[in-house]
Amino acid sequence: MIVTHLSEARAQVAMTPNLEKALHFLESWVEGSAPVGRVTVDDDRVYVEVQAYETLSGEIEKLEGHRRYLDIQYVSSGEEIIGWASIDDVTETDPFNKEHDYWLGTASAERITEVRLKAGQLAILFPSDMHAPRRAAGSPSKVSKLVVKVEL
Repeated sequence: MIVTHLSEARAQVAMTPNLEKALHFLESWVEGSAPVGRVTVDDDRVYVEVQAYETLSGEIEKLEGHRRYLDIQYVSSGEEIIGWASIDDVTETDPFNKEHDYWLGTASAERITEVRLKAGQLAILFPSDMHAPRRAAGSPSKVSKLVVKVEL
């Protein structure tokens, strides 16, 4: 997992063609320029899920992981906690769903690290990074976020 400001991401990640397209999209993003839903950048190789929601309080019950894509989770407004755990510390509960590229698992609370993302910050999550996004940073609040799916 890499956590950084959008302005620093290029200096911290090895650029691939798909990652270049993803970061270019985020750098040119204007809040409200697309409705909630999917935005295609480069067919299924790079696409964006525009999201708006209220964060959740309470214990993390499950973490998700991916195999085909890495996630860039960029908070455009608000703030949230993403729970993170190494794939090695997670017990699978829901097997891999190839069509939607995810699987679910659990980890003990002491194995989960909470990462706070504020507006303008992002987390780059690789297949070894299990994660539980949408967690409240304090009390539940509204968040606008872009989840960029980048094919590996």
